[in-house]
Amino acid sequence: MYLKKIKMNDFIFEHQINEKFISLGPITIYWYSLMFLLAFGFGYMILKKIYIKEEKDVQLLDPFLVHMVLGTIIGARLGEVFFYNWEYFQNNLLEIFLPFKINGLDWKFVGFRGLSSHGATIGIITSIVLYKIKYKYDSVLWIFDRLVIAVALGGTLVRIGNFFNSEIVGVFTKSNYGVTFLNRGEILPRHPAQLYEAFGYIILFVVLLLLYNKTKLKDYKGFLFGFFLMFLFVVRFIVEYVKESQGGLEDQLGVFSTGQWLSIPFILIGIGLMIKSRFINEKK
Repeated sequence: MYLKKIKMNDFIFEHQINEKFISLGPITIYWYSLMFLLAFGFGYMILKKIYIKEEKDVQLLDPFLVHMVLGTIIGARLGEVFFYNWEYFQNNLLEIFLPFKINGLDWKFVGFRGLSSHGATIGIITSIVLYKIKYKYDSVLWIFDRLVIAVALGGTLVRIGNFFNSEIVGVFTKSNYGVTFLNRGEILPRHPAQLYEAFGYIILFVVLLLLYNKTKLKDYKGFLFGFFLMFLFVVRFIVEYVKESQGGLEDQLGVFSTGQWLSIPFILIGIGLMIKSRFINEKK
C-alpha cells in the first residue's frame, strides 16, 4: 500500500493502495467496508452525546442505528440500480440483492460495489420517518437536524473509502497535477474527485457542529437538515464537473451528469426547508 509524489516539480501522485485492508485466512476486510463501519460507529457516538445533552432516551439509539444501516444500504443499492445502471441489472436481477457477479454457474464474490449517495439519502429519510412513527417522536425534523451532523462525517469517510478502492474517479487532468491510479492500469493523472467530495463534506461536518453548538438554529426545526441538503448536494453538483461519467440520465439528458440532475431537487428542498424554518420561527 502506498501513495507517493513522483515528480519534484509536479503535483502528481501514484496510487497503488490495495483495496484489502486486512486478510485473516478466509476473512477479508476491505478499506471501503472499514470506512462504512467507522461511519456508523462515529455516527452512533455523536448521536449518543447529543441524546445525553438533550436528555433523550439513549436506549432509542439501538433501533435508530438499525434503521439507519438498513436505510443507507438498501437505499444506496437501489439508487445505483435504478438511477445509474438499470440497463445492466434488468438482466441480472439476482445481483441487485446478492454480493456476487453471476455468470451461469460461475458466482464470483465482488461485494456491493454499486452504491448511490442520492439513493442512500432517500433510504435514510424513509427509514427515519418509519422510525419516528414507530417510536412516536414529536418531530421527524428534530431527528434529521441532529442526524445530519453524523451523516456529514460518515460521507467523508465513505468517500475516502472510494479513494482507497480507486472507484468513482475523476476525469484525466491533462496536466502535471493529479493522481495516477496505477492499480487501474493507468499512467495518466486524474482528478481525485473522491477527495474533493470528502474535503467538502468534512467542512460541512464542522459547520454543522458549530451551528448546533454555538447558535440557536438547532431550535429552528428543519434548518440544519435543509442546510445539510443544500450544502452537500452543491458540493456534489460542483465535483461532478471533474468526475468520470457514471451513465444513467446523462445518456439521455446530456446538459448535466446524472449526479447533477439528481442533486438539483435536494438543493431546492434544502433551501425551501431553511426558508420555511426561519419564517415559522420569526413569526413566533
